[in-house]
Amino acid sequence: MQSQSRASSSGRKLTSGVASEPAQIIAAQQLRYEIFTSEYGADMETDNGIDEDRFDPWCEHFVVMSQSGEVVATTRLLHGEVAAKIGGFYSEDEFDLNRLKQNPGVFAELGRTCIRSDFRSGAALSMLWSEVARYLVQEGIDYLLGCASISMLDGGYKAWRVTQQVQQEYLASAEFRVTPKRTLPHLASQSTQTDKVVIPPLIRSYMRLGAEVCGDPCWDPAFRCADLLVLLNVDNLAARYARRYNLEAKIA
Repeated sequence: MQSQSRASSSGRKLTSGVASEPAQIIAAQQLRYEIFTSEYGADMETDNGIDEDRFDPWCEHFVVMSQSGEVVATTRLLHGEVAAKIGGFYSEDEFDLNRLKQNPGVFAELGRTCIRSDFRSGAALSMLWSEVARYLVQEGIDYLLGCASISMLDGGYKAWRVTQQVQQEYLASAEFRVTPKRTLPHLASQSTQTDKVVIPPLIRSYMRLGAEVCGDPCWDPAFRCADLLVLLNVDNLAARYARRYNLEAKIA
């Protein structure tokens, strides 16, 4: 499984790669379940401690593991060619992607990204991104899309404020816009408060890599969160990681 290793800021050794054994995928699904239920209050379909859905068998699962062998960070990736065979991307349950998918290029979808709270200092997320970047370049992917979640436990105020803040600077052009299938409750959006809120770390990392948001968020009642569709040009990601990880970036 492992393709690289490094030490976190706390000195703990981490390894990362694509999960190649069923036990590693199950461990990743258990981490997802733990974080989604404890931090989002999600209503999971099962009570067996595992978050799984119909897309999992078709995805590549990237994991970061601690020195003791525990999965401490994970994300999954669904190639666009595979998505076309199984009825579409996960995000198409939440957004109308018709206009976005008319753009030329190869798409892939990132999802279910989770990092254990005691490993959020940056090393684990950086290792996940480097593994994803390596895969995207090798597979000739042009665009990476995915849902970035914001908790709705406060009724939605933070979700709308985060949306408004990122749209001011990172809104995608019209040809990449999508329409949510379930709009958020609008009480918070009508608030007259203008104070800034803290952008979730994962969304901040997307924006630092040059990603854009493709419109308004979708309400996910099962996970009790708001999802923003984020789109990243792979050239931006490849350029960031090319020198560090000897990638052949797709830059002319």
